[in-house]
Amino acid sequence: IIIVAFLLAQFWKTFISTKVEVISGSMKDSLQIGDRLIASKLPYIFGEPQRGDIVIFRFPDDETEVFIKRLIGLPGETIEIVDGYVYVDGVLLEEDYVKGSRVGDFGPYFVPEGEYFMLGDNRLHSGDSREWEDKYVSNDQLIGKGLFLYKPEFRKLYNDSAAEKPSNVVGIAVGGMVL
Repeated sequence: IIIVAFLLAQFWKTFISTKVEVISGSMKDSLQIGDRLIASKLPYIFGEPQRGDIVIFRFPDDETEVFIKRLIGLPGETIEIVDGYVYVDGVLLEEDYVKGSRVGDFGPYFVPEGEYFMLGDNRLHSGDSREWEDKYVSNDQLIGKGLFLYKPEFRKLYNDSAAEKPSNVVGIAVGGMVL
């Protein structure tokens, strides 16, 4: 029974979900430092990442590190930031989850096939695709989609869609890896 329980737990951890702890302020106000959340691996096994997803991934410049950011740019899109506002293929992206000041001009960035452009919700204090040497996160670097916050309170993390209330996230630590 102990061996079966151990194998089942390993299967769950490897293929179904992972727990993470927020350790930076890059996604404030949605998540705070010390928040803990559960991410599912299944959405990216059986489906495609969507704009607005809160994504856990291996950092493109150093895959030993794990980050959490919001997925902004999908394959084949052009992302440009003008006066702090994000434009996708020339159309302003509505981002209710971004709080505080918006500044800066970045891009344009053309997102290659099979890759994604990530930004932190706390744009003034987030090391994200704008600053990385390797600007994009590839499919094989995706770990999971943030679903639930379980500490300090239990609540669902929402995607940026009309059907759901938007939410923000912060950097994290996974099994000793720092985000």
